[in-house]
Amino acid sequence: MSKFGDLGGKLYRGEVSYNIVGQRNRWYTVSAILIVLALAGILLRGLNLGIEFKGGAEFLVPSQSCSIQDVRTAISDTGVEVAAVTEVGGANIRAQTPAVSNEQNAGVVQALAGACSVDADQISSRNVGPTWGGEITRQALIALMVFLAAVVIFLSIYFQWQMAVAALVALAHDILITAGIYALVGFEVTPATVIGLLTILGYSLYDTVVVFDKVKENTKGVTGQSRYTYGELANLALNQTLIRSINTSIVALLPVGAILFVGAGLLGAATLMDLALVLFIGMAVGTYSSVFIATPVLCQIKDREPAMKALSARVAKRRAARGEQSPDESATGAQESTVSAASGSLAPATDRRHRQGRESSSPRVQPKRTSRSKRRS
Repeated sequence: MSKFGDLGGKLYRGEVSYNIVGQRNRWYTVSAILIVLALAGILLRGLNLGIEFKGGAEFLVPSQSCSIQDVRTAISDTGVEVAAVTEVGGANIRAQTPAVSNEQNAGVVQALAGACSVDADQISSRNVGPTWGGEITRQALIALMVFLAAVVIFLSIYFQWQMAVAALVALAHDILITAGIYALVGFEVTPATVIGLLTILGYSLYDTVVVFDKVKENTKGVTGQSRYTYGELANLALNQTLIRSINTSIVALLPVGAILFVGAGLLGAATLMDLALVLFIGMAVGTYSSVFIATPVLCQIKDREPAMKALSARVAKRRAARGEQSPDESATGAQESTVSAASGSLAPATDRRHRQGRESSSPRVQPKRTSRSKRRS
């Protein structure tokens, strides 16, 4: 643990640096592969929408004296099509069918009671109309649009519009990958899933804002110096907040993982499965996008600005004249960038001095003092 703490200190001081921004094409490739797989799952398999979204009937039967096949056969014998039959919590079997009339509903309940040797009042049933499901979908989309609009307004005012765009790219990345995983593995999408999705977007945004706040601090007055480019100072911000992002993610994933694997998996609390699953997937993906997508996209946007192009040219010219290397070129991966006095260090205190344009390294000139003998004369 002490070594982990030492690493965090070295990352913050700039003594060790991971070139995350400079290797952005690598992260883009990983994300592109995940997004292609996600889109393939969504387009080819589609989302397994729950009964709340597509409408239909649901029957919950005690499973002590019957099996999934018994339930499926009993419903089919009544002439009602069976959509899905699953075991819930180890004590009940849930069967879903298209919408049925009151007479068909009563017939299915009686058939299930006979097949499972239980009283009819032990079988719960409900009908959900497609209109209600469509209303839930509409409200979920409205909530998502309002959330994204609020994100753009807040980030544009507090930070810059470029950061708002980068944050939206990261959020879209999280939504696509999470939805794609659901489609690929066939998890059912329920209202709890939608609630969890909105929750993870807030979590991902929080992590991104923490990084962007440090980027804003490091790059304040960046065009007034010629030692470091915008991307290098943004990469420093990523390294300074990296340990915090990892710690926050671990602390958040531990209780969610306990709900998912222990509560829903071992103890059979299936009602927690939908919420815990989307939270677990979304938090992991959101942490990745906050570090490896949001800031690299921001730097890519900023690098196209004339002022940043001019800064990069000045930095390159200065380094060429002094025979220096950029901090990211001194080593690959985790680099021991205890930078020499010639090239400087990316430590925060030094950055502040550079941002104020104090680049002169000449020694201070002290006034000459008159000797005592001359003063006495």
